[in-house]
Amino acid sequence: MRLIATDLDGTLLDSSSAVTPRTRAALDAARHRGVHVVPVTARQPIGLRAIAADAAFEGWALCSNGAYAVHLDDGRMLFAEELPADTIRTLAEALRASIPGLLFASVREGGETFVAQHGYAEIADLSDHKRDPATMGGVPLDQVLAAPSLKFVIRHPELAPAALFDTLRSLGLTGFEATLSGAPFVEVMAEGVTKATGLARLCAHLGIDRAEVVAFGDALNDVEMLRWAGHGVAMADAEPVVQDAADEVTGSNDGDGVAQVIERLLG
Repeated sequence: MRLIATDLDGTLLDSSSAVTPRTRAALDAARHRGVHVVPVTARQPIGLRAIAADAAFEGWALCSNGAYAVHLDDGRMLFAEELPADTIRTLAEALRASIPGLLFASVREGGETFVAQHGYAEIADLSDHKRDPATMGGVPLDQVLAAPSLKFVIRHPELAPAALFDTLRSLGLTGFEATLSGAPFVEVMAEGVTKATGLARLCAHLGIDRAEVVAFGDALNDVEMLRWAGHGVAMADAEPVVQDAADEVTGSNDGDGVAQVIERLLG
């Protein structure tokens, strides 16, 4: 094991979004052995900074479901795959024709800029994007759709994300990658972008073979990463499709499931 790739919400973090002492000790023990510990998350850097000190994250991180790699210590960007503006517009227009009342937001500029449509902040919580909704402002839809995006966010005041996701897939559109992270919205990235593709690019940069990677996850957006890694680990309360993609199922995020596996692998 040379690299640990871990999802955060529902995986590494407990239900209060904290890193437990046992989990922190396991991560520290791995780092002490020279193992890279890489958060691979739907979050942006703002959401990583909120827990970086607790987890001692200071190296590379993969954000927006693998769309870009950023070094948390010095801010270097290894790569960033953006969804073209014309693809976003086509997607939004087709979806709006099927589902009235949708609201959209766009993550840009290394995850630091969040452009939300009028009305989006009113249905958002701090936990959704690890941003205070009061800072989200609100712009006409045209402005949300006007520029490339690292992650395009689709949500509805009443409909569940799974229903939006199913409708999106039924439209038969191409040119993008859509997924669910457990958050109350659908997440859309550039075509072909998953946590697995981002992790593969980072590992190539670090000179690490996939067989040397242990990955942890709990949601649909983790499936490709769990399949790609030499050893994929799903959490106890992950959906069946996630557990099926893994080589092993560990304890829950509230039961230090990640730590249990790291402790065993370190012997």
